[in-house]
Amino acid sequence: MRRYARVGGAVGGVAARFAGSRLFGIELDRDRHAAELTRALGGLKGPLMKVAQLLATIPDALPAEYAAELAQLQSDAPSMGWPFVRRRMATELGPDWRARFEEFDREAAHAASLGQVHRAIALDGCELACKLQYPDMASAVEADLRQLKLIFSIYERYDKAIATQQIHAEISERLHEELDYEREARHMRLYTAMLDGDDGVYVPEPVAALSTDRLLTMTWLDGHSLTRFGESDLEFRNTIARNMFRAWYVPFYECGVIHGDPHLGNYSARPDGSINLLDFGCIRIFPPSFVRGVIDLYHALRNGDRDLAVHAYETWGFADLSAEMIDTLNIWAEFVYSPLMEDKVQRIQESESGVYGARIASRLHNELRRLGGVTPPREFVLMDRAAIGLGSVFLRLKAEVNWHDLFHGLIGDFDEKALAKRQAAALKAAGLDAPG
Repeated sequence: MRRYARVGGAVGGVAARFAGSRLFGIELDRDRHAAELTRALGGLKGPLMKVAQLLATIPDALPAEYAAELAQLQSDAPSMGWPFVRRRMATELGPDWRARFEEFDREAAHAASLGQVHRAIALDGCELACKLQYPDMASAVEADLRQLKLIFSIYERYDKAIATQQIHAEISERLHEELDYEREARHMRLYTAMLDGDDGVYVPEPVAALSTDRLLTMTWLDGHSLTRFGESDLEFRNTIARNMFRAWYVPFYECGVIHGDPHLGNYSARPDGSINLLDFGCIRIFPPSFVRGVIDLYHALRNGDRDLAVHAYETWGFADLSAEMIDTLNIWAEFVYSPLMEDKVQRIQESESGVYGARIASRLHNELRRLGGVTPPREFVLMDRAAIGLGSVFLRLKAEVNWHDLFHGLIGDFDEKALAKRQAAALKAAGLDAPG
């Protein structure tokens, strides 16, 4: 109940001022209003802050003043003060915790939705990043998930285009996993194994002796936000884009694993165009058949093979699809796959609208509503989020890349049984269970 009250008080006030400006013509200082909204969401922490991070990821989805402010939540959100840090560190590592570091910065280097990161130096001189979870995050997540369920139920009463039960279930499970820092350390080791030998992507190394389920200590990786490189040389931006593509899709097509949270705070770029992956809380492990379905749908669209498209959707878990529903789902599929179809250098989207997929998404939504709606399977949620999040990154970079060539380099000799073996070996080495 306290959480609900804080949400209402913090967000309701700024929302009321915005509504007043729209209804009564009251002049609104948008820069100041955007700053107030950022402070409100940053102070709340938890899943609500993740919504703001996602909105700030999509170019031009918000007015410039709001996007600029909310982007701070991705890597520079309001942090908890030193008294909190000192108490939590003592709880996690014991009263003598400070003696276990050569140096430990009092000010947070980064603050995000569920925790904040402090820079430190180990006794052996190694540079470290200490990710410390905020207090009462488990209860905050539960409260926000209950609110989200209520919002979904209200939404479905007047718009039945998409059934939300599976979406809520997927979000709920992934958020609960994000609270488990020991699991995140295992995800980190998994990504180190999957990207071994790829010199364009760096993954931090967890330090088990200085970690708990609410404190994750890892090696520090230097880099800068991609916003710094928006006007850099085209070839440099293309290098970043190619490395981002490989960071997300080598694990998927090699081992059936996707990073489901591609917002700007979860990676950084190095001076040579290589990238650092920094957050491994939201990871999805798919059965090999799901990956096969992704590739089957690509071939189905390219070759006009309707039966193969139906098979791909059914493999993913879509059920009772009419011919019209298949045509409607293909609207979105053709958009997502379109950069992969032609063997040429191109931007991820030819439109200059600045919003990746917005026009197609609106058309899809209207068609789904007309047909009575669809229930997307759980696995579909993070794949879709990754595709749109990465598309927004490539759009922001104005990258011009042969996406077809990159894609075919990963799927050319796809073997579902071989993927299953690689996945099992990688998960076993990282101490993770295979997908159920």
